[in-house]
Amino acid sequence: MSLTKIPSRTDYVDLVYTNLRDAISDGTLRPGERITQEDLAARLDVSRSPVLQALRLLKKEGLLEEAPGRGLIVTRLDPERIGHLYQIRGALDGLAAKLAAERKQKISLALIEHGRQVARGSDVHAMIDADMAFHQAIYEASGNPLVAENAFLHWVHFRLLMGAVLQRSAGRDGIWDEHHAIAQAINRGDAALAAQLSEQHAEAARHVLIAHLKALESADLLPA
Repeated sequence: MSLTKIPSRTDYVDLVYTNLRDAISDGTLRPGERITQEDLAARLDVSRSPVLQALRLLKKEGLLEEAPGRGLIVTRLDPERIGHLYQIRGALDGLAAKLAAERKQKISLALIEHGRQVARGSDVHAMIDADMAFHQAIYEASGNPLVAENAFLHWVHFRLLMGAVLQRSAGRDGIWDEHHAIAQAINRGDAALAAQLSEQHAEAARHVLIAHLKALESADLLPA
């Protein structure tokens, strides 16, 4: 894959930020890869100024980190950090599903069908967007705006983690089977089951990601 050049316009920062964030999510820019302002500006065909601002945003969000010596690298996938993130996600998703079920809200099954459809393709961004749309629907159905507010603080990291897994076709259908079960529990008003399934979904994702990392380490495919 290659980075998509930015079309000519006045304000480039948002476009550069989104382009780089998506490139990190889909593996175009791999965890541990060293990046430079000059190289990215050339690849995106923009000046260095918007790239610098976008890099500052990505670093602030934790998608980039200081490289040994100087410069930046794409944040490496650390099993302990993955565990911590998914503990937070499991708690928030479980709470959101419980509240949505208690409020007798309905989650559209069209979201499930769309997710299954894009999972059969190769567009990782579309898969991530479909996944986010499903969970956002539950956050909104919870009736508690602070759930969504806190959850989305971490979704920028989940994009990176999900991208690492969704690049492989194995397991995509299983994700949407789990989503379907969660939606059905909410739609039936079964708050306890909806919360339980949501927490199990996050825990399963954690295990898959850690297993994926260990496989890469065994194959010596992780950047040092």
